[in-house]
Amino acid sequence: MKRKLTVLLLALVVVATTFSDARSYAAHWGLSGDVGVHDPTIIKEGNSWYVFSTGQGIQVLRSDNGTNFYRVPQIFLNAPSWWKNYVPNQTPLDVWAPDVKTYNGKVWLYYSISTFGKNISAIGLASASSVGAGSWKDEGVVLSTNGTQNYNAIDPELVVDANGDPWLAFGSFWSGLKLTKLDKNTMKPTGSLYSIAQRTVNSGAIEAPSITYRNGYYYLFASIDNCCSGVNSTYKIIYGRSQNITGPYVDKNGVSLANNGGTILDSGNTRWKGPGGQDVYNSNVIVRHAYDAEDGGNPKLLISDLVWDSNGWPSY
Repeated sequence: MKRKLTVLLLALVVVATTFSDARSYAAHWGLSGDVGVHDPTIIKEGNSWYVFSTGQGIQVLRSDNGTNFYRVPQIFLNAPSWWKNYVPNQTPLDVWAPDVKTYNGKVWLYYSISTFGKNISAIGLASASSVGAGSWKDEGVVLSTNGTQNYNAIDPELVVDANGDPWLAFGSFWSGLKLTKLDKNTMKPTGSLYSIAQRTVNSGAIEAPSITYRNGYYYLFASIDNCCSGVNSTYKIIYGRSQNITGPYVDKNGVSLANNGGTILDSGNTRWKGPGGQDVYNSNVIVRHAYDAEDGGNPKLLISDLVWDSNGWPSY
């Protein structure tokens, strides 16, 4: 009896240890099918997952099991007439860094159009009753830059704060990442513009804000350094947090993200170069692209579970 009890106790220790270890490491989703993306954003509707990304008319992938993806029709087949008024030299139907979220019973799709390397840009908005239903409605321009501002109107991110109020984070290079409150009815800016992150090193390369709220903190994820060069990309994902949505955001060492701070979440590995363009879903899933060194540096979709340590810092 004593021997059986000892064996049982040892078995329980092994099971508990295994369970603890399993909780300490996030799962990287094993993806298959069509996973070619850049600047992905993800949403789940019913049993299906949808990934929207940079590309012709906003590219869309769908998965019915969360791992095998296939391409479905793009959002815009023709450019809304107002695009050319804000970005006259835009490459036709070249749409960047969309963000998709649900709020107040609708699906909201923010996106950007721009001229590469210039802050002559605009953030637009489309809405639908559901992703599956389609029939996207053009809601027009949200905000724009014409080259005279010290920030850039790209890489939008809809954020809902702890009180249920909507905000828009955006920005790339220049003076960094910005945040502005949105009107609940129009889902367009109202009020002040806040600066939440900036870099004065490496040509000020910071973009793609993604903010998630968890346990009293707002966590800001961003991409720094340089994308879009295949295996030579130096993109990295960083993060910081704040008890207020408007900041200040600080990293694990207490350095402000408004002053070159940011703890590195992912700087890539031998195969996956330049990870970035991230989006956090429900504070426990993160998507991003990285350049596949085993496939000519093509950008591909990566999805992982986010885990949080006892001090409230993320990893995967």
